[in-house]
Amino acid sequence: MTSQLPQNSASRWRLALQYSCPIALGYVPAGIAYGVLMSAAGLPAWLSAAMSLLVYTGAFQYAAVALLSGGAGVLSMSFNAFVIGLRHVFFGLPLLDALPARRCERLYSIFALTDETFSVLVALPKEMQTALMSRIAFLNQMYWLAGTLAGALIGSGLTEWVPHLDFALPSLFVILAYEQFRANRAWWSCLLAALAFVAASHLSPQYTLFAAVLMCAAVVVLRSAFWNPGRAA
Repeated sequence: MTSQLPQNSASRWRLALQYSCPIALGYVPAGIAYGVLMSAAGLPAWLSAAMSLLVYTGAFQYAAVALLSGGAGVLSMSFNAFVIGLRHVFFGLPLLDALPARRCERLYSIFALTDETFSVLVALPKEMQTALMSRIAFLNQMYWLAGTLAGALIGSGLTEWVPHLDFALPSLFVILAYEQFRANRAWWSCLLAALAFVAASHLSPQYTLFAAVLMCAAVVVLRSAFWNPGRAA
């Protein structure tokens, strides 16, 4: 990609908006679904907004609906958040060198890095990643927060009119994953993820995601350590 990086802040915000707009198409309806689920569980709108503002991890927020309504303890909530959010460590590593220089931007970018934000950023040149990372992350969180507030205010009745709203987020991720595959043609990582998921679902059905992430991480580490096509024999 050879896009010219604008030097002024306003132009960079416009560019970040351009790149983040496709994410809004998935985040807003998925956020609405989350707000509706929280409302249906009898949880207040302020708690829905606080979760999207301070926790901001879609998969765990969905899982937390049952935990919060069931009165789960802090330890159970923390463990589930750790297991579900562990994948962020691994897909965040390729962006370490592209983190913004300003401390506040670096910290926020680390906090707000989601699967979809990562998918947008890795398609950009490094200088654009650094300049736009915090902006794209912020806009994506605002899409999610706006959807959450709308869903919490509309209430559970919306699911009768628009069923399966919660499927918007998986659908968006599938589309982004397909676009990444088209750009990079890294078929082995897709195969690895599928095999790890199947193996984990049989070996550890209660912690499928956690086990699958560990398997994928182990294979990636071993591959980088023992197999390097560019290394001389």
